[in-house]
Amino acid sequence: MIELFVKGGGMMWPILALLILGLAISIERFWTLSRASINTRAFMAKIQTALKEGGIEAANEVCANTRGPVASIFQAGLMRANRGIEYVEKAIMTAGSIEMAFLERGLVWLATVVSIAPMLGFTGTVWGMILAFRDIEAANDITPSIVAGGISVALLTTLFGLIVAIIIQATHNYFVSKIDRLIIDMEESSVEFVDSLVETGKVKL
Repeated sequence: MIELFVKGGGMMWPILALLILGLAISIERFWTLSRASINTRAFMAKIQTALKEGGIEAANEVCANTRGPVASIFQAGLMRANRGIEYVEKAIMTAGSIEMAFLERGLVWLATVVSIAPMLGFTGTVWGMILAFRDIEAANDITPSIVAGGISVALLTTLFGLIVAIIIQATHNYFVSKIDRLIIDMEESSVEFVDSLVETGKVKL
């Protein structure tokens, strides 16, 4: 691989830089999204129990001791519970938008890597082909070794660019699907949370 990388020429370095950038963002997103995932059903049961036994303060304490976007939006709603259900719903929507932005942070850079890596690869190939034809012109002869060698080197950048794009595209799609599941959990649990507040009488209509 190192030998092929060296043969690919100078355009291989920016492609390598994109791979490193994409992997660094992917590792950070994997760690963040893993921490954001919780057992929503179990957490909802804790909230309902806390509301019945200790009220708003007990539920707020449960949220404060739980990581993840669901706990954050619940806590935002609880902080407005004394103002009425309308303020609770607005607080949950606002907090939900902030949490969504946090979950999706970095995905645009992964999409950028997926777009640029093949383009750099094609650029390197075109440049390599130009150099190959220049060698043919300088040799004043078209021999299989000159043509095959030049084209082989030229195509290496396209190969590596596509490999980088495939790897980062796979991680990007995984994160998008995971974020979609988290958002669905946030939406479903928010509705159940508001209903619980109303049923327990902890918030005025």
